[in-house]
Amino acid sequence: MAYSDFTIPQLKQLFGLHLIEDRPLFTTLPEYPLPAHLADTLKRYLPLALNMNTEKARSELLIAPLLTEFKLSELLIAPLLTEFKLLHHDAISLFSGVEFNVDDSKGLRGRCDYLICHNPEQLAITAPVCVAVEAKNDNITGGIAQCLAEMVAAAMFNQQQQIEVKTIYGIVTTGMSWRFLALEGQTAIIDITEYSIQTPQIIFGLLRQMFALSPPAQP
Repeated sequence: MAYSDFTIPQLKQLFGLHLIEDRPLFTTLPEYPLPAHLADTLKRYLPLALNMNTEKARSELLIAPLLTEFKLSELLIAPLLTEFKLLHHDAISLFSGVEFNVDDSKGLRGRCDYLICHNPEQLAITAPVCVAVEAKNDNITGGIAQCLAEMVAAAMFNQQQQIEVKTIYGIVTTGMSWRFLALEGQTAIIDITEYSIQTPQIIFGLLRQMFALSPPAQP
Protein backbone atom coordinates (compact mmCIF):
# COMPACT_ATOMS: atom_id res chain seq x y z
CA MET A 1 0.00 0.00 0.00
CA ALA A 2 1.18 3.53 -0.78
CA TYR A 3 -0.12 7.07 -0.20
CA SER A 4 -2.08 7.06 -3.45
CA ASP A 5 -3.92 3.86 -2.45
CA PHE A 6 -5.64 5.29 0.61
CA THR A 7 -9.32 6.17 0.77
CA ILE A 8 -11.01 8.53 3.21
CA PRO A 9 -12.76 5.66 5.09
CA GLN A 10 -9.42 3.86 5.49
CA LEU A 11 -7.76 6.98 6.89
CA LYS A 12 -10.59 7.40 9.39
CA GLN A 13 -10.40 3.77 10.47
CA LEU A 14 -6.62 3.40 10.64
CA PHE A 15 -5.67 6.80 12.04
CA GLY A 16 -8.87 7.98 13.71
CA LEU A 17 -9.08 11.10 11.57
CA HIS A 18 -11.97 13.49 12.05
CA LEU A 19 -12.69 15.59 8.95
CA ILE A 20 -14.10 19.11 8.88
CA GLU A 21 -15.20 20.06 5.37
CA ASP A 22 -17.74 22.85 5.74
CA ARG A 23 -15.73 25.95 6.62
CA PRO A 24 -12.87 28.08 5.33
CA LEU A 25 -9.41 27.18 6.56
CA PHE A 26 -8.17 30.79 6.52
CA THR A 27 -9.85 33.73 8.23
CA THR A 28 -8.02 36.25 6.04
CA LEU A 29 -6.75 36.06 2.47
CA PRO A 30 -3.42 37.87 2.35
CA GLU A 31 -2.06 38.82 -1.02
CA TYR A 32 1.61 38.98 -1.91
CA PRO A 33 2.87 40.56 -5.14
CA LEU A 34 4.51 38.12 -7.51
CA PRO A 35 8.04 38.63 -8.81
CA ALA A 36 7.84 40.05 -12.33
CA HIS A 37 9.35 37.02 -14.03
CA LEU A 38 6.91 34.62 -12.31
CA ALA A 39 3.97 36.81 -13.26
CA ASP A 40 5.25 36.80 -16.84
CA THR A 41 5.57 32.99 -16.87
CA LEU A 42 2.01 32.54 -15.64
CA LYS A 43 0.74 35.14 -18.11
CA ARG A 44 2.32 33.17 -20.97
CA TYR A 45 0.94 29.75 -20.01
CA LEU A 46 -2.44 30.51 -18.45
CA PRO A 47 -4.32 31.09 -21.74
CA LEU A 48 -3.10 27.76 -23.05
CA ALA A 49 -3.95 25.96 -19.80
CA LEU A 50 -7.45 27.40 -19.82
CA ASN A 51 -8.10 26.07 -23.31
CA MET A 52 -6.70 22.56 -22.74
CA ASN A 53 -9.54 20.97 -20.82
CA THR A 54 -8.20 17.46 -20.20
CA GLU A 55 -5.10 16.27 -18.38
CA LYS A 56 -4.29 13.92 -21.28
CA ALA A 57 -4.25 16.76 -23.77
CA ARG A 58 -2.13 18.85 -21.46
CA SER A 59 0.38 16.10 -20.78
CA GLU A 60 0.83 15.43 -24.48
CA LEU A 61 1.49 19.06 -25.28
CA LEU A 62 5.17 19.97 -25.57
CA ILE A 63 6.02 23.47 -24.41
CA ALA A 64 9.26 25.10 -25.58
CA PRO A 65 12.55 23.21 -26.10
CA LEU A 66 13.73 23.66 -22.51
CA LEU A 67 10.47 22.45 -20.97
CA THR A 68 9.49 19.45 -23.06
CA GLU A 69 9.56 17.05 -20.10
CA PHE A 70 6.88 18.91 -18.14
CA LYS A 71 3.16 18.41 -18.22
CA LEU A 72 1.25 21.64 -18.51
CA SER A 73 -0.06 21.33 -14.95
CA GLU A 74 3.53 21.15 -13.72
CA LEU A 75 4.34 24.33 -15.62
CA LEU A 76 1.87 26.09 -13.33
CA ILE A 77 2.74 24.30 -10.06
CA ALA A 78 6.53 24.06 -10.15
CA PRO A 79 7.33 27.71 -10.97
CA LEU A 80 5.15 29.02 -8.15
CA LEU A 81 6.57 26.64 -5.52
CA THR A 82 10.12 27.08 -6.79
CA GLU A 83 9.86 30.86 -6.67
CA PHE A 84 8.45 30.58 -3.15
CA LYS A 85 11.53 28.57 -2.16
CA LEU A 86 13.94 31.00 -3.83
CA LEU A 87 12.39 34.02 -2.15
CA HIS A 88 12.62 32.34 1.25
CA HIS A 89 15.77 30.27 0.71
CA ASP A 90 16.97 31.02 4.24
CA ALA A 91 13.77 29.70 5.84
CA ILE A 92 12.38 26.77 3.84
CA SER A 93 13.41 23.82 1.69
CA LEU A 94 11.51 22.31 -1.23
CA PHE A 95 11.63 18.66 -2.30
CA SER A 96 10.03 17.33 -5.48
CA GLY A 97 9.34 13.70 -6.34
CA VAL A 98 11.09 12.30 -3.26
CA GLU A 99 10.55 8.96 -1.57
CA PHE A 100 9.02 9.55 1.83
CA ASN A 101 8.85 6.16 3.56
CA VAL A 102 7.77 6.70 7.16
CA ASP A 103 5.98 3.51 8.26
CA ASP A 104 5.70 0.59 5.83
CA SER A 105 3.47 -1.38 8.20
CA LYS A 106 0.82 1.33 8.00
CA GLY A 107 1.17 1.97 4.26
CA LEU A 108 2.78 5.37 4.82
CA ARG A 109 5.25 5.07 2.04
CA GLY A 110 5.78 6.18 -1.54
CA ARG A 111 6.79 9.17 -3.59
CA CYS A 112 5.55 12.66 -2.72
CA ASP A 113 4.96 15.21 -5.44
CA TYR A 114 6.22 18.06 -3.24
CA LEU A 115 7.35 18.50 0.35
CA ILE A 116 8.00 21.92 1.87
CA CYS A 117 9.90 22.08 5.15
CA HIS A 118 10.38 24.98 7.54
CA ASN A 119 14.15 24.55 7.40
CA PRO A 120 16.61 25.73 4.72
CA GLU A 121 18.54 22.43 4.53
CA GLN A 122 18.19 20.77 1.12
CA LEU A 123 20.33 17.68 1.74
CA ALA A 124 17.77 15.91 3.93
CA ILE A 125 14.08 16.21 4.80
CA THR A 126 13.56 17.85 8.19
CA ALA A 127 10.23 18.66 9.83
CA PRO A 128 7.87 18.82 6.84
CA VAL A 129 5.02 21.18 7.53
CA CYS A 130 3.43 21.14 4.09
CA VAL A 131 2.83 18.48 1.45
CA ALA A 132 1.49 19.18 -2.02
CA VAL A 133 -0.19 16.63 -4.27
CA GLU A 134 -0.74 17.06 -7.99
CA ALA A 135 -4.34 15.97 -8.57
CA LYS A 136 -4.77 13.24 -11.16
CA ASN A 137 -7.26 13.62 -14.00
CA ASP A 138 -7.94 17.20 -12.90
CA ASN A 139 -9.80 15.79 -9.89
CA ILE A 140 -9.12 17.86 -6.78
CA THR A 141 -11.44 15.77 -4.60
CA GLY A 142 -9.75 12.56 -5.73
CA GLY A 143 -6.38 13.81 -4.48
CA ILE A 144 -7.54 14.63 -0.94
CA ALA A 145 -7.11 11.12 0.48
CA GLN A 146 -3.54 10.88 -0.85
CA CYS A 147 -2.72 14.31 0.54
CA LEU A 148 -4.14 13.43 3.96
CA ALA A 149 -2.13 10.21 4.03
CA GLU A 150 1.06 12.16 3.31
CA MET A 151 0.13 14.68 6.02
CA VAL A 152 -0.32 11.86 8.54
CA ALA A 153 3.09 10.56 7.50
CA ALA A 154 4.62 14.02 7.92
CA ALA A 155 3.19 14.29 11.44
CA MET A 156 4.55 10.84 12.31
CA PHE A 157 7.93 11.74 10.81
CA ASN A 158 8.11 14.83 13.00
CA GLN A 159 7.33 12.74 16.08
CA GLN A 160 10.04 10.25 15.17
CA GLN A 161 12.52 13.11 14.84
CA GLN A 162 11.27 14.63 18.11
CA ILE A 163 10.38 17.84 16.30
CA GLU A 164 7.24 19.61 17.44
CA VAL A 165 5.08 20.97 14.62
CA LYS A 166 1.54 21.85 15.68
CA THR A 167 -0.03 22.04 12.22
CA ILE A 168 0.74 20.08 9.08
CA TYR A 169 -0.57 21.75 5.93
CA GLY A 170 -1.46 20.12 2.64
CA ILE A 171 -2.28 21.29 -0.86
CA VAL A 172 -4.11 19.46 -3.62
CA THR A 173 -3.76 21.18 -6.96
CA THR A 174 -4.40 20.68 -10.64
CA GLY A 175 -2.18 23.65 -11.37
CA MET A 176 -5.29 25.63 -12.22
CA SER A 177 -7.12 25.09 -8.90
CA TRP A 178 -5.56 24.93 -5.43
CA ARG A 179 -7.22 23.54 -2.30
CA PHE A 180 -5.63 23.73 1.15
CA LEU A 181 -5.83 21.33 4.10
CA ALA A 182 -4.60 21.38 7.70
CA LEU A 183 -3.97 18.55 10.17
CA GLU A 184 -3.78 19.13 13.92
CA GLY A 185 -3.66 15.93 15.91
CA GLN A 186 -6.42 13.77 14.46
CA THR A 187 -8.49 16.67 13.15
CA ALA A 188 -8.19 17.44 9.45
CA ILE A 189 -9.69 20.62 8.03
CA ILE A 190 -10.35 20.64 4.28
CA ASP A 191 -10.84 24.19 3.07
CA ILE A 192 -14.26 24.66 1.54
CA THR A 193 -12.75 27.11 -0.96
CA GLU A 194 -10.74 26.34 -4.10
CA TYR A 195 -8.33 29.07 -5.15
CA SER A 196 -7.56 29.78 -8.79
CA ILE A 197 -4.12 30.22 -10.30
CA GLN A 198 -5.63 33.30 -11.93
CA THR A 199 -5.19 34.95 -8.51
CA PRO A 200 -1.67 33.66 -7.77
CA GLN A 201 -0.96 36.52 -5.36
CA ILE A 202 -3.51 34.98 -2.97
CA ILE A 203 -1.92 31.53 -3.24
CA PHE A 204 1.50 33.08 -2.61
CA GLY A 205 0.11 34.98 0.36
CA LEU A 206 -1.45 31.85 1.87
CA LEU A 207 1.82 29.94 1.51
CA ARG A 208 3.62 32.71 3.38
CA GLN A 209 0.92 32.76 6.06
CA MET A 210 1.19 29.01 6.55
CA PHE A 211 4.89 29.33 7.29
CA ALA A 212 4.51 32.62 9.24
CA LEU A 213 7.19 34.12 7.02
CA SER A 214 8.28 37.72 7.17
CA PRO A 215 8.98 39.55 3.90
CA PRO A 216 12.21 38.34 2.27
CA ALA A 217 15.26 40.53 2.60
CA GLN A 218 15.82 42.91 -0.29
CA PRO A 219 18.96 42.20 -2.38
